[in-house]
Amino acid sequence: MFAVEMILTGVNMIFSWIPILNVVVTVICKSLIFLTDKTFYICILTDIKKFREGIKVGDRVVTAGGIYGKVRSIEDTTFSLEISKDVRITIDKGSVYPSAQQASEDAAQGEKK
Repeated sequence: MFAVEMILTGVNMIFSWIPILNVVVTVICKSLIFLTDKTFYICILTDIKKFREGIKVGDRVVTAGGIYGKVRSIEDTTFSLEISKDVRITIDKGSVYPSAQQASEDAAQGEKK
């Protein structure tokens, strides 16, 4: 995402010495940046939000920091994760993602149905 914006900004800077071309390139680059940003938010972030709303006790997840665990309790804004036997941590709901193993098992179950 960031790389695309940097490339388009570089292209814009290359053509900035020609006044009319600068305007055209600026409009095209800004439009492409706008479209890629909106696509990201619509496609990716809505899926993550749906996942977080559907988490249940017993689901396996991974935190943004890379800690794997099993959800043991759910509060308004936090989860209690069991990361080892009798070791629980409390984390924010915004820092939880599906674990790769859980996602592959869910996909396999979806194919069976």
